[in-house]
Amino acid sequence: MQRSDIRRGDGTWVGLSLDVQDRHKPGLCAFAAGPRLLISQLSRPLLLAVVEEPLQGVDFWRSDAYCSIVPPLRADVGRALAGSSQRWAHRMARYLIDSPGSPLHEGRWLLSCESPLPRWRHAATSHAEYWSSMLVEGHPDGYIDWFFHSTSFEVLPLRPMPGPDNGRVKAYRKQAREGTLPPVLLWWVSGLDCHLILDGHARLAAAIAESVEPPLLQLHRTVPRDDLASRIDDAVGFYGYELARFAELRAVHGPTVPDGTATAGPQLVRLLHDLDTTQQPTWAWPLPGGEGQWRRIAREVTAGHDWPRT
Repeated sequence: MQRSDIRRGDGTWVGLSLDVQDRHKPGLCAFAAGPRLLISQLSRPLLLAVVEEPLQGVDFWRSDAYCSIVPPLRADVGRALAGSSQRWAHRMARYLIDSPGSPLHEGRWLLSCESPLPRWRHAATSHAEYWSSMLVEGHPDGYIDWFFHSTSFEVLPLRPMPGPDNGRVKAYRKQAREGTLPPVLLWWVSGLDCHLILDGHARLAAAIAESVEPPLLQLHRTVPRDDLASRIDDAVGFYGYELARFAELRAVHGPTVPDGTATAGPQLVRLLHDLDTTQQPTWAWPLPGGEGQWRRIAREVTAGHDWPRT
């Protein structure tokens, strides 16, 4: 895997680009059978989902089979890396590539500290209230409400959230107060229009209990390398077109017309930056056996409960 830091034009660190090769199928994998989705980890069903028509939300059933890809994080590590999303990203990247149960597969990814989740919190809303509202409730079954949370990108735990008096949560609450809480690791899954918690259930619970903003690292796919060269050519071509357009205007109206670099240059920088950061849809593999197999798995996982009703 090739890793490279992504920065803005002003040098601000945005995230870590991961170029994964020779990993054709991930251990944490999404399978699709029509409007039905299965997320499994090393062949263990974790999440069964059905997209509700007309695209208003997702019914889900969650098992207790998820195993975190990150080993327990010591408090001294949290203190050593406190406040450095960049150092945490490099550390989490090692866990993502080394774990057999990771969602990484061949392609380009971004592990970024710039999740869209915090930006919708109103100043009058406490962190505890806001982050509690962003959590998808329900175990083993629940509902991701696309209508109510339109474009708000909820957070779906892959196991039940621990309470504020849980032993690990208590330990993390101290770190939350000290400002040394390790980041919560999220995976953006486009088929659910939701973030899944890969690691940090107890840390997020601690942040909510202490009403502080949780540090986040978000993982999502970016433009694949097969498309990258053509996208770069398009961006450079647009830059050349703009300069030629301004040159024509200058030829007609004289040197009072700018040469276009002040406008086209920043546009080119933004286009190239987007190639490393823009979200791409999550890959889902066709489920062998299709909808019939999905229903068989659902009967086994739900122990015969009448779910789903469709």
